[in-house]
Amino acid sequence: MTLAAQLREAVLDLQRRASMLYYALVFFIIAIVAAVFGFGGIAAGAVSIAKILFVIFLILTLVSLIANFSRRV
Repeated sequence: MTLAAQLREAVLDLQRRASMLYYALVFFIIAIVAAVFGFGGIAAGAVSIAKILFVIFLILTLVSLIANFSRRV
């Protein structure tokens, strides 16, 4: 695999992980705003979605780090 292909793959992986973290933060902010205005059900739903997206983000980050370390060794 050429250096350009590796860089392209790394950039695409970073964009996917960054977008997941972005959506997790968006749902977290929605949950905070909904909780402030007293919409408990909407806030709980948004918090659940934010938690799921954040956990997926963490798992993908760990898999990416492990794959990166295994490639170097």
